[in-house]
Amino acid sequence: QVHMVESGGGVVQAGGSLRLSCTASGLSMEQYAMGWFRQAEGKGREAVSCISWSGSSTYYPDSVKGRFTISRDIVANTLYLEMNNLKPEDTAMYYCAAAGVVTTTMCTPFGENYWGKGTLVTISS
Repeated sequence: QVHMVESGGGVVQAGGSLRLSCTASGLSMEQYAMGWFRQAEGKGREAVSCISWSGSSTYYPDSVKGRFTISRDIVANTLYLEMNNLKPEDTAMYYCAAAGVVTTTMCTPFGENYWGKGTLVTISS
């Protein structure tokens, strides 16, 4: 059974930074592409940072490009999301998930059983 636990969310002022972490069990990040997805209140889910299983490809939408960085520790089986220069529009629940297709232009989730429960990020203006 796959388990993913996110941490690191919180309330920060606009312009600030946060680092999210996701520790996985039942799944090896060496074999799966991984991603961070977010869902703001009243909006759909969107991918914000993804990394291919090999680590050779990453995906960032224009809205976060240059501000967010995804990374992983294979030994610790942990995924990270470094978020800088945060904006109020970054406010959302952030989820760690296994990813399906990851290219520089797209990132899709792998499946509904491969998600964490999320960590809330709130950016105050």
